Amino acid sequence: MPINQTQLDHYREKGWVVVEGVYPPAVVDEVAALAMRIGDAQIESGETGDFDVGEDGADVLPRKVDQPFSQEPRFRPFVLNTGLADIIEKIVGEPPLLFGDQVFMKPPRVGSEKPFHQDNFYFRLEPADHVITAWIALDDVDEENGCLRYIDGSHLGPLLPHEPQPDKPTHLIPPTELIDLSRESLAPVRKGGVVFHHGKTLHTSAPNRSDRWRRAYATHWVTASVKDTQGPTGRLAGAYFKQPEFAELFSS
Repeated sequence: MPINQTQLDHYREKGWVVVEGVYPPAVVDEVAALAMRIGDAQIESGETGDFDVGEDGADVLPRKVDQPFSQEPRFRPFVLNTGLADIIEKIVGEPPLLFGDQVFMKPPRVGSEKPFHQDNFYFRLEPADHVITAWIALDDVDEENGCLRYIDGSHLGPLLPHEPQPDKPTHLIPPTELIDLSRESLAPVRKGGVVFHHGKTLHTSAPNRSDRWRRAYATHWVTASVKDTQGPTGRLAGAYFKQPEFAELFSS
């Protein structure tokens, strides 16, 4: 389903937008199952600490799979779907290039929260208007199981400082007084839909308190106009489209 003008206006005003029906549910189910197998295998092998613990304290459930695009070739046609790329190009005005990706699991009952942050605090890429995340819903996502929450219009403001969260020092968050919760909006989305957000849009997600999974494939995109403010050793150097093994996938 293409993006319409109303949705484009919403993105430009709010810094995010939901587009439903980008992927067929059957295709999404295959990708979700593949991600689960990888997450379970990583836990079993001890390769990753990205897990949540079940309510009984015994079950270990996958929380995140980093860089799935590089791990498993079967993810690549899903991510490089022309329908997704067409929507991103309409939003940012230039052909998109894949920068990075993760699959977030957020298991039933125990899926942990992700505090407020701006993606471009970590990326440090300019122009920020050409830095966009396409968050592909692998399940029906709503408030109960931890949908994304946005601070409307925050992409129009500055890149905020991020400081260690007192009880979770690995989480970097802006000072609470800089987050205007009166402008918070929720972004529920159905399986196969995509939430797009600007690199500077403040966003968060609450814990999953439901009995349903809340899995999502987050893909991060830039354009050829983007520069790394950190220079040649910055995050852009590791972008997929710059890696020799993937160069053919991004050649025009």
